[in-house]
Amino acid sequence: MFRIVTDTSANLPTDYLHAEQITVIPYTFQSGKGEQSCMDLTTFDAKDFYAQMRSGVKVTTSQIPPQRYIDVLTPMLEAGEDVLFVSMSSGISGSYASGQIAARQLREEFPDRKLLLVDTYSASLGEGLLVMRAADCRREGLSIDETYKTLRALRHRMAQIFTVDDLRYLRRTGRLSNLEAAVGTVLQIKPLLKGDPQGKIVCFAKLRGRQRAVEAIARRYEELVVDAQEQTVGIAHADCAPDAQILASLLAPQQQAAQKNPDGRLRACDRLPCRPRRTGAVLPVGRERQKHLNLPSSARQRSFPPPGFYKAA
Repeated sequence: MFRIVTDTSANLPTDYLHAEQITVIPYTFQSGKGEQSCMDLTTFDAKDFYAQMRSGVKVTTSQIPPQRYIDVLTPMLEAGEDVLFVSMSSGISGSYASGQIAARQLREEFPDRKLLLVDTYSASLGEGLLVMRAADCRREGLSIDETYKTLRALRHRMAQIFTVDDLRYLRRTGRLSNLEAAVGTVLQIKPLLKGDPQGKIVCFAKLRGRQRAVEAIARRYEELVVDAQEQTVGIAHADCAPDAQILASLLAPQQQAAQKNPDGRLRACDRLPCRPRRTGAVLPVGRERQKHLNLPSSARQRSFPPPGFYKAA
């Protein structure tokens, strides 16, 4: 046995994390109320968070510093446990690099223990599904090395696609120019974004209108799905539950057609901080070619989990 550790970007339900004995290292964010921790979905006040952003309060996130990794991982290593850390993409956060700094120090202090870090090249449920796969591997009796190799292979078979409603945040991060953001806002242009092979966010299409963008995400699912019965689809959103419901309704008929027991395969759970009105879905495509379609939507998540992950709501 070994310990599985991840960060709050994975957006997994608290009850699942507890049941699988997965430890979470929190991110923090700065807002008008000072520094706050995103420890888990039970303590994060999504309504207040998005209200602050919409009111114009500048909200910034911080990467996990090396010392926070050390504080969490040291007791596990002292107890003689090996640790597998599943991280948010290095392409969009410096937290993985911080984890590497901490790991080098800890390996020197605990040379007899294994401490392995996986850069998922993903975020949100894209990262979360790899955490789930790690838990499956551990339950099936795979070693930490075998699980590490499995995750490193699967991370390249992920497809994460999402759209955003407000272009201001893409402008602030430099992904759109001031002119592009202004014109796009007037014309109601909604970008479709995805993670590239290095885990960075890139725009690959633009559509007019929110509904068309959500429908385009559903069509992308149709292109990627190989075996719906063997796949998991996750839909995450940032304070736009109606859009997540629409996307779920577009995907549900195909999933239900492949499920022996379609009831209870769709369930919502709160999502930790990101930009408001972001919509997406996550999808593994079969055992050999596992891909994830991550379509971010807002502050809650909907997913078609594998059998046994969620019970019927």
